[in-house]
Amino acid sequence: MTRQTRGSPYAPHDAADTEAMLSAVGADSEEDLFDIPEPVRFDGDFGIEARDERTVRRQTERALGRNDDLTEFMGRGHYDHYVPALVDDLASRQEFLTSYTQYQPEVAQGFLQALFEYQSMLVELTGLDVANCSMYDAASALGEAATLSQRVRSVSGDRVLVPDQLREGKRAVLEQYADGPDLSVETYPTEAGNVDVDGLTDALDGDAAMVYAENPTVTGAIEESLGAVGDLAADHDALFVLGSDPVALALLERPADVGADVVVGEASSLGLGTAYGMGMGIFATREEHLRQVPGRLVGVSEDATDRRAFTLTLQTREQHIRKERATSNICTNQALLALRAAIHAATLGPDGLVDLAEDCVRLAEDLAARLDDVSGIAAPVHDRYHFREFQARTDQPASAVASDLEAEGFAVHVVGDHRIQVCVTDANEPAIDRFVDAVEEVA
Repeated sequence: MTRQTRGSPYAPHDAADTEAMLSAVGADSEEDLFDIPEPVRFDGDFGIEARDERTVRRQTERALGRNDDLTEFMGRGHYDHYVPALVDDLASRQEFLTSYTQYQPEVAQGFLQALFEYQSMLVELTGLDVANCSMYDAASALGEAATLSQRVRSVSGDRVLVPDQLREGKRAVLEQYADGPDLSVETYPTEAGNVDVDGLTDALDGDAAMVYAENPTVTGAIEESLGAVGDLAADHDALFVLGSDPVALALLERPADVGADVVVGEASSLGLGTAYGMGMGIFATREEHLRQVPGRLVGVSEDATDRRAFTLTLQTREQHIRKERATSNICTNQALLALRAAIHAATLGPDGLVDLAEDCVRLAEDLAARLDDVSGIAAPVHDRYHFREFQARTDQPASAVASDLEAEGFAVHVVGDHRIQVCVTDANEPAIDRFVDAVEEVA
């Protein structure tokens, strides 16, 4: 093949090759292959005036200085914990940063071992047999669990049952996943933040492929009926999928002990913090579903000299080249984030991880009690144990309370006309006194 005279040298083709390919697909030009709306079409000019480095720095600093300086007491799936400096230091080593993916495991042994440790951590926390080396986020992990339910359950049902308080964004992603295999996403009722077992029993009348529950729930309440949910799912031969996160799992009942078949959730609370939307999904399951796990699994073997060697044990080839036969179209993973989570967990150690989880219960309980003493606030709304976050009832309209708190430098979730949700961790713990004072001013 001759070297091209334009474009990328890594995909070489000359003018004759281009003409032949366009003729084969019935197009007159390369531009005909794309449908780009005129308002967003690049016209060859970015419209950015060239400036020297000092000017660019000053303008950037001024722009960033216009950002609101808010202390966030927000959660609902994204949680900020202190990340030790050791995590940044080790994860920034060049052998990690330059290793995009592990197609050649013999030259990525260190990275593969770190991912293996991450998987081992999840296996220990969940009590399940197999965990992959991370997924995009909690929502896509839930979607993958829904499609898994169609491959591993003998029921003919096409219904996926989720709690009626499931976060809107997660529900939207799940419905996108459900559209392909024609699954129906339906809700079952919750009561005071937790599963309404009687309501779930009624919803299970008829074939259901999967039942999803969360612990902690999106309201921060610790779910008290997981055993009953697991029993109901087993009685109806439905896949029981439980949503959680590694910090909570260090303290709460192991999913395997309540009958969970799959655990999904967000692991970015370790090693990453809130990251403003970036996530890292958990996916762990029973060994019987090993061949159906999406993404990749790292395993340990031996090389030709009988030395321990890490390798990609499972990454279904169809996920790369024959999507119609794939168990999943996810063929990558959040490797760098999984590395950070593994380093963070190892830095804390088992006792440190439990201590962090206990702080999440204590801080939420203490802050709820203090807010409950404020005139115009009742907290928590749900009379249950909470993990990191809780809901509070406001006499004033919740949107007005949140707006006034924002003016005082604090951000909370508005979840109802007279209801806000407050999240507290070790990251915003130093601001608790100022936050309570602000609530007293605006409530």
